[in-house]
Amino acid sequence: MDRLQAMVTFVRVIEAGSFKQAADTLNVLASTVTRNIKELESHLGTRLLNRTTRAVSATDAGLRFYDSCKAILRELQEAEAQASQQAEALHGTIKIGTTSSLARHCLIAALPAFIRRHPRVKLELHLSDITADVVRQGLDCVIRTGNLRNSQLVARRIARFHWIVCGAPDYLSQHGTPGNLQDLQQHVAVGYHGGQAGRLAHWNFQDGAQTTAIAMRECIRVDDTDAYVEAGIAGLGLIRVASYMVRDHLAAGRLVRVLEAANAEPEPISVLYPHSRHLSPVVRAFVDWGSEVVARASSQW
Repeated sequence: MDRLQAMVTFVRVIEAGSFKQAADTLNVLASTVTRNIKELESHLGTRLLNRTTRAVSATDAGLRFYDSCKAILRELQEAEAQASQQAEALHGTIKIGTTSSLARHCLIAALPAFIRRHPRVKLELHLSDITADVVRQGLDCVIRTGNLRNSQLVARRIARFHWIVCGAPDYLSQHGTPGNLQDLQQHVAVGYHGGQAGRLAHWNFQDGAQTTAIAMRECIRVDDTDAYVEAGIAGLGLIRVASYMVRDHLAAGRLVRVLEAANAEPEPISVLYPHSRHLSPVVRAFVDWGSEVVARASSQW
């Protein structure tokens, strides 16, 4: 068994999600991929993959082995680059997962500077408000908001933001401006799915050690952050939104901040990546750059 080729095959199966797709990307027969995985599992004495008729998924041992394989293959690429005297110019593809709002408000405008610095690096942005399965999707890193509990990932906190309550001028002229938290019970809010379908939204506010949760009535509910902000601008209700998402709308007068004295615990923004002995130089370059960009942007929120 060619152990290096078996590692390459195993990594490709995990990232492709099936034996057939892995075979297609490797330009080999599906039977060759099946044989390589069986030989690898026999050599290791453990099952690496759960197989069904439709898909494959990694076992716990498979996830750990995947991280190790990725690290070994990256080290091999680095050694080859050094041998050919190309180590100075970083090259490769980085797959990044983040939310559309973070990409639009923090990253995309700054990306030309990163590309000018590393012209041989290609970037793939995978945008979703749902926490990505980093291993299954083959992502190198993700940038996410909020407190995260995935023990399979290394989390590096890079910035913080605040939740603020806003309303459109038309909405406030019709319904009044809330002066305190109790006034919110007389208002309606734009709802956001956020994995809480079928439940009323609760807005949490902090006063020292005391937390106050306000259940908001909703007249509409959306599952997209851009639509959420636009619904607020349209006057469909109050919105409670990350400060970085509405900075321009507040400055232009399309939204008005209310309840400025009401505080909420700041939320972290983190960059996450799989456990491994170290990041490849190209991924580390993006993680360091992205951390700096988001931290710098957060100083203006």
